Amino acid sequence: MTTFFHYPNKELQEELICIARALVTPGKGILTVDESTAVCGRYLQSIGLENTEENRRNYRQLLFTSEAKIAENISGVLLFHETLYQKTDDGVPFVEVLRKKGIIPGIKVDKSCVPLFGSEDEYTTQGLDDLATRCAQYKKEGCDFAKWRCALRISKNTPSHQAIIENANVLARYASICQSQRLVPIIEVEIIPNGDHDMDRAQKVMETVLSALYKSLHDHHIFLEGTLLRPNMVTAGKDSNKTNIPQEIAMATVLAIRRTVPPAVPGVMFLSGGMSEEESSVNLHAINNVPLCKPWALSFAFGRSMQASVLKCWSGRKDNVQNAQIELIKRAKANSLASIGKYVAGSVESVAANEKLFAESIDY
Repeated sequence: MTTFFHYPNKELQEELICIARALVTPGKGILTVDESTAVCGRYLQSIGLENTEENRRNYRQLLFTSEAKIAENISGVLLFHETLYQKTDDGVPFVEVLRKKGIIPGIKVDKSCVPLFGSEDEYTTQGLDDLATRCAQYKKEGCDFAKWRCALRISKNTPSHQAIIENANVLARYASICQSQRLVPIIEVEIIPNGDHDMDRAQKVMETVLSALYKSLHDHHIFLEGTLLRPNMVTAGKDSNKTNIPQEIAMATVLAIRRTVPPAVPGVMFLSGGMSEEESSVNLHAINNVPLCKPWALSFAFGRSMQASVLKCWSGRKDNVQNAQIELIKRAKANSLASIGKYVAGSVESVAANEKLFAESIDY
């Protein structure tokens, strides 16, 4: 077996490092607004709006035209393909609006999940075939990072070895293609919280999955300094009737990451995994206060748990836009404080702060 390989040239390495470091600037995180048309439609339906392109554009315009101070807490925004090409009422492309605030645009590049034949209700993610072409175009359109999600579930027999290895290899190919086109890949591997498993099982599964992932990234010669990881936090299954305090969730999460994620990775940007807005902030704060060496930035790349209060406050009304934007700024500040271990539980009041946001299906 040959051991010959080469990393990207120095110029590309420096570009990828610069982007990754900017995304994990202390006190900043990523706002993920990359919901597919169907998922965004469910968001709109929850406030009584029809799922039309104009309603989706209006909602995302609300988010992106918030006061410039949002950039104090948000380093990047993850977009959906449709959103990348939309504009404000004044005809300004959303990408340009974000860039002027000093926020880095990113793009979701996977094409949803497909069943793994012969498995027990397991999936992998598709979209590799034309990925290089799409990534090259997205870079020209102003994006500097990308995201690809693979989801696994815990049951008596899952995740299977087949699912773990398949998804690890898919993520590695995605990361390689992204880096070849000068995009920093956010590598998202989510252990779905559905199930009746306890926290110990969740932690062990995460360690097994991340170990396989980083073995595959190594095999594919991925330049780790130009990547970011987006995992879930370690929790018991939502049907387990077991409740763990934030300090327990934090310790299990940090231990799993310490055992698997190389220190060359600049940052771990957690997804909220169906937690409420307040839970997400409190648990992120606890993670950053675990008394163990943590060589990576530990921050947020939240979607639903940054948008629940915004949606509820807005309700599709123009006269509510400003108040909805205030909700976004408040939640961004709360998560900013949590990412440096300084959030005080309950100190940020939001209209939907404690609403559970679990999804029964694997949303893409």
